[in-house]
Amino acid sequence: MQVTPLRPLLTRFSLLVLIALSIGACKTYSEDDKATFDKTIERYIAKKKDWKLTKSTSGLYYEVIEEGTGEEPVIFGSEVTIAYKGQLLNGKVFDQKPVKGPLKSKLKGLIAAFQEGLLGQKAGAKLRLIVPPHLGYADNELEKIPANSVLVFEIELLEVY
Repeated sequence: MQVTPLRPLLTRFSLLVLIALSIGACKTYSEDDKATFDKTIERYIAKKKDWKLTKSTSGLYYEVIEEGTGEEPVIFGSEVTIAYKGQLLNGKVFDQKPVKGPLKSKLKGLIAAFQEGLLGQKAGAKLRLIVPPHLGYADNELEKIPANSVLVFEIELLEVY
């Protein structure tokens, strides 16, 4: 009888949950909803004097803290290895994958904000993302993430395949 190690199973399970949530995070938000999230994000950013975030057309707020120096940029079909820390606006950390235990995933298996933020980046890049709900987990309530939460991520792109 062959015994399968638990860690690979948990990693696969985590990826399946992320994929399912990405697909399920398709709630449509009104322009008023998005404007409300924007105001919340802008108030949060105003308190962070050294942050230099840019807002994309989708509503993602992003900052490239450090440019990557890898050979290949992330494209739609890429697989990536990332280290990250995710927190709520109140500072509570809800998830993190350190450099010593990073997440490896196909780009399309990640939340929309990660897909957008990582696209075109090279290994070694460090990013800050502020994610409105429609680019994160939408109205899905998770164990440590309330529904319709604005999320803050610090990401380090370790490898691009």
